[in-house]
Amino acid sequence: MNILALDLGTSSVRGLVLDGDAVPRPGALARRKVRLATGEEGSGTLDGPGYLACLVECLDELAAAGHLRDIELVATSAQWHSVVPLDVDGAPLGPVLTWLDTRAMPPAGAAGPADPDAFHQRTGAWWHRCYWTMRLPWLRGRAGSPVARFAGLAEYVLGTLLAEAPMSMSMASGTGLLDLRRLVWDAEACALADVRPGELPGLAPQGWHGRLRPEHARRWPQLAAARWAAPVGDGAASNIGSGCVDPTRAAITVGTSAAVRLIQPVPAGAELPPLPEQLWRYRVDHEHVVTGAAYSSGGNLFTWAKRELRLPEGAELHAALARVPPDEPMRTDPRFGGDRPPGLAPAGSGELRGLSFGTTAVEMLAGLMSGLCKMVAEDLTVLESEVATPAEVVLGGGAMAASTWWRQAFVAALAPRPVRHQRHPEIGATGAALVALGRVADGARVGGIGRTDETDAP
Repeated sequence: MNILALDLGTSSVRGLVLDGDAVPRPGALARRKVRLATGEEGSGTLDGPGYLACLVECLDELAAAGHLRDIELVATSAQWHSVVPLDVDGAPLGPVLTWLDTRAMPPAGAAGPADPDAFHQRTGAWWHRCYWTMRLPWLRGRAGSPVARFAGLAEYVLGTLLAEAPMSMSMASGTGLLDLRRLVWDAEACALADVRPGELPGLAPQGWHGRLRPEHARRWPQLAAARWAAPVGDGAASNIGSGCVDPTRAAITVGTSAAVRLIQPVPAGAELPPLPEQLWRYRVDHEHVVTGAAYSSGGNLFTWAKRELRLPEGAELHAALARVPPDEPMRTDPRFGGDRPPGLAPAGSGELRGLSFGTTAVEMLAGLMSGLCKMVAEDLTVLESEVATPAEVVLGGGAMAASTWWRQAFVAALAPRPVRHQRHPEIGATGAALVALGRVADGARVGGIGRTDETDAP
């Protein structure tokens, strides 16, 4: 048995083939970069049709190379919070808003939830620009044509490829509209969003599987009989792929953005654990929840610094960073992209302080990287307050795989906690495959977790 895993990310879309134990097959990977359009006003959007075309190219490449043989199951990891308005034919009425977009504002005169704390405990979210409660009215007001319905990026893409594509509980929880216990659209959240049930995606029942539309089955006959599992939010998938599937291990993932998260078993209908006011909570599936905090800055800090500060390349940069002590950087605020919820700092809130004529570009980069470490450490302390014992930490994501210095900066910020590193870059795909297989607990035994100072290539 082979599994096709799709990773619908912010900076790229990937397709890769894994074996029946969710281990990637060597060389069976196709990747396309996508263009995230950002602007000074806080925009962060993707072109829906262009994104779909990139995914189709990945599938064509895998098929041409013979990698789609024996595919029985398709798993998907997808970015949370995205939304696009659609017309009656399912065509986008504008670009896809990503998690990075900070432009949504509350409607004039809107008062928000009647009991904000109860709303937060029920939905795991806040009345905030990141969620559909505030985004849908804002999008509807800007649409040049009537909006027939709204969808996330995953539902738009898969809805084009599959005969049907309901929204998974995991993706629905990232909208801020889902009652996390009852697993239905929350009435108060929908009222805040001014949305009717028919304008929202249907919710996938437990065990749901989809199939390709006939025209796509003819294009990729190897996938004609494959079952498509309901998508998993990228954060939840990354936790599982990092080996963090219960409260004994917390995952810190740094890719384009960053997050700290912890998974707990909470079946549908069961009482939810208390949720600290500064943390969010979403669904992994019908049996598990994931709680944590997220940040708009991550690997994009490094990308910005490399471009604008003209940093040295490769080994020269690594050697220069090694001369900067991880625990003694300059003072910085890494919130270049603004706050993720519940914070309200706008895009452009980043700071570099304490500069002198002796400050180097590498020291600026080190300061930004270490500043993020401190923010994450503070939220991990809050996250640990709800579990029995302090958690072991596993670092993961492409940015962690690329920088030994950054891993050591996290070790310093998180002391005295034990900190390990998941070297393999495809943690999202691995986690999504394990969820699709119904084997979340097996994530505790994934390979590739080692010391933070290891420099071996993944």
